[in-house]
Amino acid sequence: MTTRRAVLAGSAAVATSALLGTTEAQARPRPEAEPKPTVVLVHGAFADASGWNDVAARLIREGYPVIAPANPLRGVASDSAYLASVLATLKGPIVLAAHSYGGIVVTNAAVGNPNVRALVYVAAFAPDKGESLLGLQTKFPGSKLSEAALDFRPYGESLVDGYIKKEFFRGVFAGDVPKATTDLMQASQRPADTRTLGEPSGAPAWKTIPSHYLIARNDQVLPAAAQRFMAQRAGSQVREVGASHVAMISQPAVTADLIKRAAR
Repeated sequence: MTTRRAVLAGSAAVATSALLGTTEAQARPRPEAEPKPTVVLVHGAFADASGWNDVAARLIREGYPVIAPANPLRGVASDSAYLASVLATLKGPIVLAAHSYGGIVVTNAAVGNPNVRALVYVAAFAPDKGESLLGLQTKFPGSKLSEAALDFRPYGESLVDGYIKKEFFRGVFAGDVPKATTDLMQASQRPADTRTLGEPSGAPAWKTIPSHYLIARNDQVLPAAAQRFMAQRAGSQVREVGASHVAMISQPAVTADLIKRAAR
């Protein structure tokens, strides 16, 4: 009898201990998952942030915080300073993705910001110190964004904005996007101050921040050869796609996947 009581008491003690252990384990707070980085999408010239809409929608659905600020398009130094001020308001890790002219802006704006974990260039300029947009655009043959394709409209005192002419817009800028869409893009395009073409870039962020590059093989603005040159020099992880200059519009799934890869 005594032995039986001892066994039962021991079993009860073990069960109670196990229950308490389970309760304590459940009550103990679990470590929170590391937050996903904020993805900042930077548009280029002759465009606005709406060009990132399909990419942004995919990222938002998967829980990424996204911001697509307006790029002023007034000058390399001033646009970079503006973006740097936006980045300074964001907490936690950041992934910067840029298209076209936006590339030179993020290359400068990310310098010195420890929160920027990765750069993603989408058919974008990734200059070295002292290089200009015009120098990189014409480094290799193939660009159809010539002076003949542009409308020049003066503003202020001796300042000039550049727009892509209607008859050139789709063929040069977005040949794989439906005409109904490119008609709207052309009508609402934001111009670039022509001074940006020759303004030299500063020290590049890609020398210290990992980068990814989406090369648009059918680009008529920034030749694919120039994109490959910049991507290789920056040590970027590269993906190529058969797309026009606006790869983020015609290939949003591919673009979003590359950004997510950079965000890991």
